[in-house]
Amino acid sequence: MAQTAPAFANSSIHDALNQTVAETTVATMLAQNFHWNVTGMAFGPLHDLFQKIYEDHFVAQDDLAERIRALGGYAEGTLAGMIKRATIPEQSGPARDVEMVQMMLDAQEVLVETLRATGQIAADAGDTLTEDLCIARGQVHQKFAWFLRAHLG
Repeated sequence: MAQTAPAFANSSIHDALNQTVAETTVATMLAQNFHWNVTGMAFGPLHDLFQKIYEDHFVAQDDLAERIRALGGYAEGTLAGMIKRATIPEQSGPARDVEMVQMMLDAQEVLVETLRATGQIAADAGDTLTEDLCIARGQVHQKFAWFLRAHLG
């Protein structure tokens, strides 16, 4: 019996999901970097928050990449490819705790917008499962943004 392409074998959805994976991957490493290197009076809460973020994002990368594969697409799996594609910048060298929080907040906001755009592409194609995944992930990133914003006062 011949295999058929998944119902949503749509390269624009695959591309948008790959963008989301790339942004999530860079944000994961950013959070892990900050988890390792945060100092200052808010060390404890920020150390814990950055860990929650990178642990969540690591699982999300897999969920998003597996969705690409379920749709018949190719999931970009190289760090070089993800860094090239992502708009979230890496942090090199030391940063102050406030700078870390701001960079992580900016990353969460990029993720919300990337997921919103990806969800819209999926919705326009009638792919409600991908749209739902994007909505759920967007809500997680909005909550992390709220937590980070609260640290900035």
